Amino acid sequence: MIERLDHLVLTTSNESACIDFYTRVLGMKLDIFIGGTPPVERKAFQFGIQKINLHIKGKEFEPKADMPTPGSLDLCFIADRPLEEVIHKLKEVNWPIIEGPVVRTGAVSKINSVYVRDPDQNLIEISELI
Repeated sequence: MIERLDHLVLTTSNESACIDFYTRVLGMKLDIFIGGTPPVERKAFQFGIQKINLHIKGKEFEPKADMPTPGSLDLCFIADRPLEEVIHKLKEVNWPIIEGPVVRTGAVSKINSVYVRDPDQNLIEISELI
């Protein structure tokens, strides 16, 4: 019944720091669009064929999760480059790695991963397939 994930929603308490992390550090594209009822300006991070819609704590769009909370996500992304290049980029922008590289079990195979936290303290795993 389910083919793939289209998007998910991230709630942030600091919009500018969040946008900086997902665009500058992770290299996602910021998309600003009009959506919702009534139509309002919205923001999302695009990567591959997925996106992360951005909600600001206290200004969430309806419908929304029952208790949207910054810092409650634990996400794993598959990198578009070797993990050593990811590690180099994180060091280059002075973003701390909190664990890794370590081998984990991904959705389709073993993965080699590093872990960081975004500005809201969400756990972000960046991985390569092995």
